Amino acid sequence: MIIEQEEIAASGSVIEDKRRVTAFFQAWPPAVIFAILWLVLMMLIAIFAPLITPYDFMAVDVHARLTPPLFFGGNFAHLLGTDQLGRDVLSRAVASIRISITIAICATLLSTLIGLVLGFTAAYFRGWIDQIILTLVDAQLAMPFMIIAIAVLAFLGNSLVIFIMLLGLNGWDQVTRIARGLAISADTQGYAAAARDIGASPWRIYLRHILPNISATIVVAMTLNIPGVILLESSLSFLGIGLQPPQTSLGNMVGYGRDYIQSAPWIMLMPAAVIVVTTLSVSIVGDWLRDRLDPTLR
Repeated sequence: MIIEQEEIAASGSVIEDKRRVTAFFQAWPPAVIFAILWLVLMMLIAIFAPLITPYDFMAVDVHARLTPPLFFGGNFAHLLGTDQLGRDVLSRAVASIRISITIAICATLLSTLIGLVLGFTAAYFRGWIDQIILTLVDAQLAMPFMIIAIAVLAFLGNSLVIFIMLLGLNGWDQVTRIARGLAISADTQGYAAAARDIGASPWRIYLRHILPNISATIVVAMTLNIPGVILLESSLSFLGIGLQPPQTSLGNMVGYGRDYIQSAPWIMLMPAAVIVVTTLSVSIVGDWLRDRLDPTLR
């Protein structure tokens, strides 16, 4: 009898463990776990890039040009091989990740700030100011941003600051629509009306009451905008109108490696793989955050 009770207790604990494992993977799918770990790795590389690069990413060694990576029959001196000028691909990839991540984050923060300001302005004033802002949003959606970016970079040059500011003008229209709609909805709810009745200023109402309540949706919009910024930066750099030497980026590396796709494919495969996995990871995390934070989807 005691043995049977122990067996029942053991089977019950096994079932409970299975339920816990199932609940864990329902809350944290394997794809989301991989995406988060990959993004953490990219952030660590971006932060500690100067400490982990084996060589100076601009160092040229003509005698070692087009050295294959270790898994292509190369050596440990250049784990991922070298490019057409003998520059270490691993060092350039690490430096490129740092630059690309910095551009993506700064440009996304800038576009989010612009979208929040315009969205809150439209929600507060309404009337003709609201119509002007919505017209600007429609105009932004109607114009191909790639053509605008090419024209601006050709006219103003392509320094890092100009490049970030230009990419920061991409995606603000979506944030503006989201912020405007959520602000109008929140403005009619009890907490915003109560704050207005007790004499709170519009700045306090929007920044201390409305913004914290819509921040989850704004964060999701930011995560969904980052892949677009990364791909846009990569496309412009691939076309040769992005960052110029001695600066480097993932798209820049892909652009330089396209001429050697048959003789030295490792030059562009490494940065191309990083671009694909990073944008995919950000999209996965963004979709997961939307499902977790958006109350309308629960």
